[in-house]
Amino acid sequence: MTENIRIAAQHPRYMPTYATPGSVGLDIVASLTECVTIAQHETVKIPCGFSMELPAHLEAQIRPRSGLSAKHGLTVLNSPGTIDPDYRGEVCVLLHNTSQQVFSVEDGMRIAQMVIAPIVRVSVVPTTQDTLSISERNEKGFGSSGI
Repeated sequence: MTENIRIAAQHPRYMPTYATPGSVGLDIVASLTECVTIAQHETVKIPCGFSMELPAHLEAQIRPRSGLSAKHGLTVLNSPGTIDPDYRGEVCVLLHNTSQQVFSVEDGMRIAQMVIAPIVRVSVVPTTQDTLSISERNEKGFGSSGI
């Protein structure tokens, strides 16, 4: 299934693209006038040089690129970041450096990926704890299903 998404890029190099025919996420790049340095354990908002119009039934999720995470400790701080279908501003990434090394981001560098996903709207039905159904797990939380 293919959906059309309108993207207004400030320059063709900022247009999100799939790296391979089997890629799920579109690579998005930094749109910078000069190099940005991210210190150890620092977060920087990086502009990506495009805005878009998503259909009302879709959202965009901004996720880390596995290579940047594995090799340099860079991640998307609020991963996945959510872009709502009614947002029309420039897409930006909160890039966080988890490593002990300074990292430099240059214009055009692939910094994150964008996955387009369907939205499921729900109706919230107020109730009380004692009216919720019993499950095998019930109230067992963090770590209760094993390591």
